[in-house]
Amino acid sequence: MAKKEVNDLGLRILIRRYLSFIEVEKNYSKFTIRNYSHYLGMFRKWFEKHYEQEYIEKLTSEMVRKYRLFLARYETKEGKRLSPTTQSYYVIALRAFLKYCAKRGVKTLSAEKVDLPKPSEHQIKFLDREQVERLLMAPDTSNISGLRDRTILEVLFSTGLRVSELAKLDIDKIDLKEREFGILGKGRRMRLVFLSERATQWLGRYLSARTDPFRALWVRIPKSGDWDPTMGNEKARLSIRGIQRIVEKYRRSAGLPIKVSPHVLRHSFATTLLQQGADLRSVQEMLGHKNVATTQIYTHVTNPQLKEIHDKYLK
Repeated sequence: MAKKEVNDLGLRILIRRYLSFIEVEKNYSKFTIRNYSHYLGMFRKWFEKHYEQEYIEKLTSEMVRKYRLFLARYETKEGKRLSPTTQSYYVIALRAFLKYCAKRGVKTLSAEKVDLPKPSEHQIKFLDREQVERLLMAPDTSNISGLRDRTILEVLFSTGLRVSELAKLDIDKIDLKEREFGILGKGRRMRLVFLSERATQWLGRYLSARTDPFRALWVRIPKSGDWDPTMGNEKARLSIRGIQRIVEKYRRSAGLPIKVSPHVLRHSFATTLLQQGADLRSVQEMLGHKNVATTQIYTHVTNPQLKEIHDKYLK
C-alpha cells in the first residue's frame, strides 16, 4: 500500500486495523481488545464531533489537551464521572494507537507528545494472614459445593492466579504430584504455576469427590445432585462471574470488613510473599507480570519492614 493511501485512511478504519493488529500480532486477550475498542471509540466520536473530520493526521497537542479535559468532565448516564485511573486508560489507549499509526507511516501527532497521567496513590486492598484463614475456613466442606468452594479459595491464595486464568483450568493440566501446572496468561504468555501443599491436598479431596464426566476443573454443582452428561464441558464450567460470587459469599460469611474479590486474593498472595522475604523478580514471575514496574505497586505495602531492618542494623 502506498504511503499516500495509508495517510488517507479514516480514523474508523485505522482503529479497526489497530484492533486487528493487537489481536493477531500482540496476542491481547478479548477483554483487553474490547476495552481498547471502547476507549478508542470514545476518542473517535469526540474527535469527529468537535473537528468535523476523521483524519488522525490533523491531531495536535492542543486537541489532546481538550480531549483530556473532556474526559475529566465526562459524566455517564447515571451521573458518575470517570475516575483518574479510568481516564488514564483512555489516554494509554490513545498513545498506543498513535504509536501504531507512526509505525504504519501515518503522519500524526507523536505518541511521546501525549503525556501519561501521573498515577494516583491508591491503597491496594489485601487480606492479612488471619483474615485469609477466616475466609478459607468459611465454606462447609461436608458437601461437594462447599468442598469445591474451599478448594477455589485455597488455589486462588496459593497461586495468585487471575480469575480468568483460574476459570479456564482443566483437570488434566494439573500435576498434583509435582504440585504445579502451566498456564497461558495475559498476553498469551506461558508460565509455570506452583501449588502449596495445603492447596494440593484440597484439590485431591475435591477431585476424589467428583463423579461427573467433565474435564473442567471448576464445575457448576447441580442442585439435584445428578449430573447431566449431555450438558457439555463448557456449559458445565463455572464462569468467572460465578467464581467472583463465591468469593464474595464467603467474605460475608467470614465477616471480613472489606469487599473481597479474586483479585484481592491475588494482592494478598503477592504481599504475603514479599512480606516473607521473596524478591520482587520472583514475585513478578509468579504473578505473570510482563514488567517488574507492575509488580512494584506492592512494595509500598512491605515498606514498614524497611524500618525494622534499619533498626536492626543501626541501633
